[in-house]
Amino acid sequence: MSPKFGTSGLRGLVVELTDALCAGYAEAFLASADTNETVLIGRDHRASSPRIAAAVAAGCKRLGLEPIDCGVLPTPALALAATARGTAAVMVTGSHIPDDRNGLKFYTSSGEITKTDETVITANYARISKGGSPPLPVMEKDATCVSAYSSRFVSFFGAKCLSGLRIGVYEHSSAAREVLADVLSAIGAEIVSLGRADRFVPVDTEAVDAETRAMLAGWASEHKLDAIVSTDGDADRPMLTDSTGTVVPGDILGPLTGRYLGADTVVTPVSSNTLVDQMGDFRVYRTRIGSPYVIAGMEALPGKNVVGYEANGGFLLGFSARRDGRVLAPLMTRDSLLPIIAPLAAAREAGQSMEHCVDALPPRRTAADRLTEVPTEVSGPFVERLKMDTMLRNGLCDGLGEMTKADTTDGYRMTFGDVTVHLRPSGNAPEMRVYIEADSSEAAQDVLTKTLKRARDLIAAQMR
Repeated sequence: MSPKFGTSGLRGLVVELTDALCAGYAEAFLASADTNETVLIGRDHRASSPRIAAAVAAGCKRLGLEPIDCGVLPTPALALAATARGTAAVMVTGSHIPDDRNGLKFYTSSGEITKTDETVITANYARISKGGSPPLPVMEKDATCVSAYSSRFVSFFGAKCLSGLRIGVYEHSSAAREVLADVLSAIGAEIVSLGRADRFVPVDTEAVDAETRAMLAGWASEHKLDAIVSTDGDADRPMLTDSTGTVVPGDILGPLTGRYLGADTVVTPVSSNTLVDQMGDFRVYRTRIGSPYVIAGMEALPGKNVVGYEANGGFLLGFSARRDGRVLAPLMTRDSLLPIIAPLAAAREAGQSMEHCVDALPPRRTAADRLTEVPTEVSGPFVERLKMDTMLRNGLCDGLGEMTKADTTDGYRMTFGDVTVHLRPSGNAPEMRVYIEADSSEAAQDVLTKTLKRARDLIAAQMR
């Protein structure tokens, strides 16, 4: 599969992300983007990211723009800097996918690009003369983007916000491993550093594997922690556990964060937990899966105290939030630090544990995972067959009863009484996402385990 746009940015195998291709896509993006004659370039900790960042810089040079090397940093920190400076930015990252893959995320001075922007970039790229591999330039370095991002949270939450909390930071290869610890410490938490990796670790905060969950639970007990925090590779998706090491899903962190900030309107994909609809705190609008769709939904609601979030926890702030005389400016890109800090701050203010705050929410819980090594040309037709083939659907969802509702907004979302099963093929990776919602975490996980096995068996039979 050649590199292509998915839910957030361009992705592909590293061997396919040639210098010529990466320079060409940078040029295609910048041909239609406003800049201040400079372009900010950031990257994650993948082995291939420095080379790809240099290729992006070459594309900038071909347009007469000056590339600025911002180094390894969180994607939202790069986006924040682009907004502050009124220019464009490119983040080299494959997010949570394995190290043999990588990608590019594009940012204008107002935030993430839209699906319309993706169409323009693709058309521009088709017209560009790629030539051979471009010469890779030496870039000017700028390390100030991270400090501005850090100050954003320290100034809003204050020095005593998390006083008394002992928090583990699972560092792995996160682009936020330093800034996350620094910010939490600056707002009062005692930090325990955990699990730093010298190689890239593909942490998926939406589908945390059993081995990682066991590791988190062990750390929580061993170090007597109130919570463990982390992010995915480029730090635009959060991970937060309670004091037992149990992961709090991103579509629970989203409503908790929105409530803490005083939001009255939520935009979230159809895959997110429906407990937000039952809370009574928000008007809720649903979209297709992917931050560009969430952003479009938020922009269609001017004048609202609107926030957006995805099931993976990536959080978008669409208004100026105010607490105790402090103001947090909007940031229209997925962020990981805000949906980590705000739920912890809310729990501490209430004098409660994180698990107590979660238990107080409506009893709807989700579980998610993915089938890997399933090409889109296989998973796509499989999901389409599910919509039409009752026998196939019964084989996948055996024991759940009669289907009472179906939603085809994005993939296929089936409701059977109090259980929802949602399948969605990936658009730019050989995998299929599976989302389950039920009245308890245990029930959701049980249905997820069965659905993954049945889907794998049915797809294997389809491919024979």
